[in-house]
Amino acid sequence: MLVLALDTATPTLVAGLANWSQDGATEVLAERAVPSGTRHAELLTPAIAGVLADAGLTMGNLEAVVTGLGPGPFTGLRVGVVTAAALADARGLPVIGVCSLDAIGSGARTVVTDARRKEIYWATYAADGSRLTGPAVDKPADVTLPEPAVGDPAFAERLGIAVASADVTTAGLVRAAAAQLADPSSAGPLVPLYLRRPDATPPTAIKAVTRA
Repeated sequence: MLVLALDTATPTLVAGLANWSQDGATEVLAERAVPSGTRHAELLTPAIAGVLADAGLTMGNLEAVVTGLGPGPFTGLRVGVVTAAALADARGLPVIGVCSLDAIGSGARTVVTDARRKEIYWATYAADGSRLTGPAVDKPADVTLPEPAVGDPAFAERLGIAVASADVTTAGLVRAAAAQLADPSSAGPLVPLYLRRPDATPPTAIKAVTRA
């Protein structure tokens, strides 16, 4: 099964193509990890076109789409999820959403990423890769997390543990989606994991207009 995998939950967007088989084997054919900051909407489509070109394939070859659901910033997540849904709908393909933290590292680990506002997104995993706790968002000083930890090393000192550098990967996204790829009918709706309200909120009161 040829899978297009996308993630826009972090400042580095990921687009990749992989062959996935029922026995769990995953062959990554092409991948682009693009430092994007807040430019996900501008850079995601060219990244998708790029991996298709790198692999010598077209949209018509795709058989499924996998997308990271976060946690991550509101706007970035929306770009990835909407793009995945639109592509899948246009081609009549199954689309599967996974927790983006599940796609970072493997085995027993704690995954830590930047949540901004001096906070982290985190989750912990068992040796078989199943998620034990999280995803959650906290200030580093408010949590005690087990090692080994992977993700954003910038938080190592504040957490008081070593954090090995690791990112979302195509192989990780496909691995996290394996059960749903085996049975696409089991995939749930694409619900982004924002974990907190967006920065922009509607006003709670409307000021009266004073006429001169």
